[in-house]
Amino acid sequence: MRMRQDYDGRSDLHVGISNTSGVVYNYIETGVQRDGCGWEECVCVPLVQPDMYSLINQWDIYLEQFSTADLWLPNRYNEYEHNCYSYALTFINRVLAAQSKRQLSRTEFTERFVVPQTKQASRYITLHRELCRSYFYAADGLQSEEISSRFF
Repeated sequence: MRMRQDYDGRSDLHVGISNTSGVVYNYIETGVQRDGCGWEECVCVPLVQPDMYSLINQWDIYLEQFSTADLWLPNRYNEYEHNCYSYALTFINRVLAAQSKRQLSRTEFTERFVVPQTKQASRYITLHRELCRSYFYAADGLQSEEISSRFF
């Protein structure tokens, strides 16, 4: 889910599925996009356990085949009914079905996977905003070590 620092908690999030190389497949008005960048400020919802080698080995093939289906042509897109969330959830449910597992409803997937991750991200964003408002400077670990070594 693409979730930026300026996210207000009220607008819709954009959703995609990444392949094993980190390319994010996502469905928009122009069809399925494959983005190699632009998802740096996203919330990741892990779906595959690291020890599921057979699924991981087939993931990219499944994702590419799924994404080229007529179901995801641009003319089928509908902002409310057939969108990026439908795309991601349908893919997840196809993978679950291939494993003979129970599929997830939209509500169940949202409650079990999306809400916990967005709550955690929201806390981080709130903390980041407060630190910025309080005139603190946020630096990554490498920068702060370099700054500290200059003064001590």
